[in-house]
Amino acid sequence: MSKIEQLTVDTIRVLSAEAIQKSNSGHPGLPLGVAPMAYTLWSKHMKHNPKNSKWQDRDRFVLSAGHGSMLEYSLLHLFGYGLTIEDIKNFRQFGSLTPGHPEYGHTRGVEVTTGPLGQGIANAVGMAIAESHLAAKFNTSEHAIVNHYTYAICGDGDNMEGISGEAASLAGTLGLSKLIVMYDSNAISIEGSTDIAFTEDVGMRFTAYGWQVLYVEDGNDMEAISNALETAKLELNKPSFIVVKTIIGFGCAKKQGTASAHGEPLGEDNILDMKKCLGCSEEPFTVPTEVINHMENVKSDLAKQEDAWNTLYTQYKEKNPELASEYDAWQNGELSTDLLKVEEMWKFEGKAATRNSSGAIINILAKYVPNLIGGSADLAPSNKTYMKGMGDFSREDRNGSNLHFGVREHAMAAIANGIYVHGGLKPFVSTFFVFSDYMKGAMRLSALMGLPVTYVLTHDSIAVGEDGPTHEPIEHLAALRALPNFNVFRPADSKETAVGWYAAMTSKTTPTALILTRQNLPLYEETSTEALKGAYVLKTYEDAGKNPDIILMASGSEVEYIYEGAKVLNEKGIKARVVSMPCLDLFEAQSDEYKESILPKDLRVRLAVEAASSLGWHKYVGLDGDIISIDRFGASAPADTLFKEFGFTTENVVDKALKLLNK
Repeated sequence: MSKIEQLTVDTIRVLSAEAIQKSNSGHPGLPLGVAPMAYTLWSKHMKHNPKNSKWQDRDRFVLSAGHGSMLEYSLLHLFGYGLTIEDIKNFRQFGSLTPGHPEYGHTRGVEVTTGPLGQGIANAVGMAIAESHLAAKFNTSEHAIVNHYTYAICGDGDNMEGISGEAASLAGTLGLSKLIVMYDSNAISIEGSTDIAFTEDVGMRFTAYGWQVLYVEDGNDMEAISNALETAKLELNKPSFIVVKTIIGFGCAKKQGTASAHGEPLGEDNILDMKKCLGCSEEPFTVPTEVINHMENVKSDLAKQEDAWNTLYTQYKEKNPELASEYDAWQNGELSTDLLKVEEMWKFEGKAATRNSSGAIINILAKYVPNLIGGSADLAPSNKTYMKGMGDFSREDRNGSNLHFGVREHAMAAIANGIYVHGGLKPFVSTFFVFSDYMKGAMRLSALMGLPVTYVLTHDSIAVGEDGPTHEPIEHLAALRALPNFNVFRPADSKETAVGWYAAMTSKTTPTALILTRQNLPLYEETSTEALKGAYVLKTYEDAGKNPDIILMASGSEVEYIYEGAKVLNEKGIKARVVSMPCLDLFEAQSDEYKESILPKDLRVRLAVEAASSLGWHKYVGLDGDIISIDRFGASAPADTLFKEFGFTTENVVDKALKLLNK
C-alpha cells in the first residue's frame, strides 16, 4: 500500500467521523474499520464509472450494513459521483443527499436502499441472478456485453438476521459465482461483544451453504484484501464470502474495538486525537490536494472501462442487431406490446378461482413480456405461477425464467427487489397471502424505493378452509393497504384479475399485490377495465337521475354477495348500487369528482363486505353505515361452512341492508 492510498483511506475515515459528529448522529465504527477494504474494492477491483452511474455493465455495490452510510457517502464524494463537501456536512439533515441510510433513487451511485439488516445481502443475490440471466440471454461467443460482478459489504448484524441465511443458502444452491460478499468481522454489536448472542463460525456456515470462503486476518492489509478479491474472481462455480477481521472504530484510540464506537459520535476531542494519530489535517472537512489529484487518476482509469465496453457494444450491435434491439428494449423497461389489445388476455368463460385466472394470464404475459421472471416460495402448483415452456433458472441453466425460491419468503421478496434495481427484468414473486407476514420487511422496501415488483398472493381469506386459522389471512389486507405507495388489488373475477395484472405490468414506481382466491368465483358481464380506477359501479338499480337507497361495496369474492343481495333488495323495492372496490389505493388516487360519482357524500346508507378485518372500511361506510367483516381469527372447516358461520352470505347482506334502512 502506497502512502497516497493510506492517506486516501484515512481521509475516508476522517470525513465519515466528522460528518457524524456534525450531525450528532450516526455510526462511525464501520466506516473507520471498513475504509481499507472499501477503498481497495472501489479503486482496484470494482468496474464502475463515476461519470455514468447508470452504465449497464457496471459492477454493483451494496452496503448491506446500511447504518455505515457515511462510508458510502465518503466514497461517492472522493470518487466523483457528485456529492459535495456541503452534502457531507449535511449528513442526516432534512432534504440532504446524505440521509441516515443509503436510499435508492435519492443519492447518485447508491444501488439500493439498505438499513434493515440482511436485506442488502438478499438484494445482492437478486442482482447476481439478474446478471447471470441477462448474460445467458444476450452474450455471444464473441461479445460478452453482460459481464459484471455484484459486491456487498455486510456486518455481524446482517449475518444474524434470518433473511441473510435464506438468501445465502439459495445463492450457494444456484452457484452464483459473480457474487462476492465481504464480511466486516469486528466481533462488536451495540450491546457489546458479539459473544453474548453470536458465537457460531460464520465462515463454516457459508461453506455449508456452498460458498467459497476466504479469510483476511488484518482489515488494514489492503494487499491481502486485494489478493482475496482476485481469488474470489477465479472461482467460477460458487459465490465467495470474504471474512475480513477488522477493528471497529479503528484510529480512534479511546473508542476503537468498543461498542461505543458503533452508533454514536466519537466526540470532538477524540476526532482531533484521531487526526493526529493518522497524520491528517486538523482543519475540518479537508480533502488533501494529494488525495484529490490521486483520485483524478483513479477516476480517469475507471472511465476507460466504460469506453472499452461502449466499443464492445458497438461491435455487438453490428453483428447482432436483433439481439441488441431486444437488449435495449429490456433495459428501458417499456412494454413492447399494448396489453389492452391482447385479446386472449381479456377472454374468459365461466367460474374460476382468481389464482387460476392469474395463472392463465401469467402464461399469456410470458409471450408478450419476454423479460418477465419470477416464481414462488415452493408453492407454484398452488399459486399457479409457473410459466410453461420458459425453463427453470438453475445452476445448470441461466436462461430459465421460472425461479424456485424454496421456502424462503423474506429472501424471495428482497431478491425480487435486487432483480428489479439491477435493471432489464420485470420480477414477480408468490406465496400464500397469510405468509406475506414473512416478507413484509422487503415488501415495505419495494414501496419505499418505488419498485414495481408484483406480489402474487393466493388463498386470500377464510376460504382456505380446512387448513384453519394459521393459514387464513385476517388482518393482512389492512396491513398491506396501510403501506404508502403500495397497490393492493383484490379482484372479483377473471376480468378484474387481468386488470390487476395490467396495472402491475404498467406501473412505473409502485409495487402491486394481487390478492387471489382459492375458490371459484362467478364471471360478471359488467366487470371491465374500469377496475383500473380502483372502484366503480358494477351494477345499479337506481332510478334515472336519482340516487339509490343504499350503496353496497365489496372486494374480491364478497362481490358475489352484494351483487346477489342487490337483486333481492330490488325485488323488495329497494334500489341498491353495487360497487366493486378491487383496489382502494387506486381509488384514492382518482379525482374528487370521480370519487364523488361513485360514493356520493349525501348518500350515507352504506354497507361494505369483506372477509377480512374491518379496519379501513369505516372511511367508506361512515358513521351511518355498517361492515360485514371478520375481526377474529378463523377456524378449520370447509370454506362454505366458514362463510356461512361468519356471515358472508347473500341473506346476511340483505338483512344488514334492511336494518340500515330501518325496513
